[in-house]
Amino acid sequence: MSLSKVSLTSIVKKQYSYKLKAYVQVFWNLVFLQLLAIFFSLNGVGMMGSSSESIELEVHYYSADLVAFFTMLWGFIIAIIITTKAYRHDDFTFVTNRLSHNLSNLVFLLTASIIGGLTAMLSTYLLKVITYLFVGPQTIASSSVLGTPAALILGILATSFYIFLFCAFGYLVGTLVQIHKVFVVLVPALFFGALVLGGVSGNTRIVSNLVGFIFSESSILLFIIKIIVTCSLLFTSAFVLSNRMEVRP
Repeated sequence: MSLSKVSLTSIVKKQYSYKLKAYVQVFWNLVFLQLLAIFFSLNGVGMMGSSSESIELEVHYYSADLVAFFTMLWGFIIAIIITTKAYRHDDFTFVTNRLSHNLSNLVFLLTASIIGGLTAMLSTYLLKVITYLFVGPQTIASSSVLGTPAALILGILATSFYIFLFCAFGYLVGTLVQIHKVFVVLVPALFFGALVLGGVSGNTRIVSNLVGFIFSESSILLFIIKIIVTCSLLFTSAFVLSNRMEVRP
């Protein structure tokens, strides 16, 4: 055994493969949440109407934005869950350390983000079919955003990056909570406190700038760079903080 050499890459691959099989339940949860979001979207995300003496016109707008939001929330939650003690101890079935544990989690969350982005964007077509069948054939669903394969791929890419950003933030929050339980109260308090303080004072520039920094980026290249840099900072912070956790006896 002393002559056996185990590389970091092989350990990460084994842990990643194990997590894809062991955490399959999270993908069933994703399906449930996306179907729930589609159900809520059947009322439309907006409408407009006009009428005259003999004509009444109503235009309802349908979108999969709610599906994308639920998927981002799903990514945030599963990132927190896999930082809990029960999930961390699963990795001790392998020869492992903090680095391989965190790297395998990162790759798993990246895979989950891609699957979530793919299914969220494809749910647009499912929403159109359901709307046509149950709302009525008089409703014509049309979208130029996903009109071409290139636009669809771009949409999947952007949605996957958004989900991965929420995963990175959730992973950092989960790591903080595992270090000390006070962060269970402190993190939400800081978040909602900043929103309330900004609303009371009328100075929402900081919050809007932070949101606009990523969500209002028009250049896809700059958007990708911003997401990668932000996620790198969040995961690096989580990796460094995780070294302060206790070692399993």
